[in-house]
Amino acid sequence: MPDPVDSALVHALHGRRRDRPPVWFMRQAGRSLPEYRALRVGTDMLDACLDPAMAAEITLQPVRRHRVDAAVFFSDIVVPLRLAGVDVAIEPGRGPVFAEPIRTAAQVAQLTSIDPGAVAEAAAPVHDAVAIAVAELAATGTPLVGFAGAPFTLSAYLIEGGPSKEHLRARAMMHADPASWHRLAGWLAEVSAAFLQVQVGAGASAVQLFDSWAGSLSRADYLEFVAPHSRAALAPLRGRVPAIHFGVGTGPILADMRLQDADGVGVEGVGVDWRVPLDEAAAVLGPDTTVQGNIDPAMLQAPWEVLAAHVDDVIALGRSARAHILNLGHGVPPDTDPDVLTRLVAYAHGELG
Repeated sequence: MPDPVDSALVHALHGRRRDRPPVWFMRQAGRSLPEYRALRVGTDMLDACLDPAMAAEITLQPVRRHRVDAAVFFSDIVVPLRLAGVDVAIEPGRGPVFAEPIRTAAQVAQLTSIDPGAVAEAAAPVHDAVAIAVAELAATGTPLVGFAGAPFTLSAYLIEGGPSKEHLRARAMMHADPASWHRLAGWLAEVSAAFLQVQVGAGASAVQLFDSWAGSLSRADYLEFVAPHSRAALAPLRGRVPAIHFGVGTGPILADMRLQDADGVGVEGVGVDWRVPLDEAAAVLGPDTTVQGNIDPAMLQAPWEVLAAHVDDVIALGRSARAHILNLGHGVPPDTDPDVLTRLVAYAHGELG
């Protein structure tokens, strides 16, 4: 039986190239698939994430349909907060909304008094969902990518109370009350680490840490207030499975997204959004980092000839890095035609002219 450790994705993360880059898509599990929408009818998003059979099925749907080179676990970055007892809901068309934003030192102290270990204790549905998916993927040796939200992005949601464009309150807390900021971000690093460890314990072959809003930060703020906590979120997995770190609008801090420790060891892969050409990204990240990306999601709406040329360009530029994982520069838009993704994967695999 094929071993996921020998998959193209895991090889790429360790810097070992094959003839063609492996391909998977962020937000491939669900969203654009009619079978996903049919399965989700009448089920709340977070309830779906914590239903092992449903979460596993949604994880597997795009692998069956598109024949991507990796599954990504179907969940949401706020699931570990729900598991920790935080009152959060996902409002359709808006995103995560918290009943009580965390904005004062007293609120931070109260929240962080919750033992992060409670996440692991409550995460049996997550473990079971990953295990179910991994068992089906074993026949083909397809790896499963686990994921979690990075401390800054989770903090931004908590402090703002929901989605925000500029994350002003979160950025303000860093400077107005740095002690509370570090207490909150440090707690969230432990929560994310626990969530990732459950997934790896159930069979995930790699993980991705999503810092969706890191691009709103100055480099100085990122280095002082964010990077140490993101590094801490991934530290327990060092040497167990390779890690990818991704953010949007992170061109100015791309080198720092490697999350190198005092010994110069960082994540194996860095995801690059559509704004930075991969040859430029590779030059910034250096010879010890695999690049992931960075097809422009808008191109999925373009004529096939235009999209194919764009994919060719992304793959060509990705050759500048030690290895390349083909992906989008952000998630799959929900109105994407699934047939386009299927065709794109076949093209990337060399099965179409």
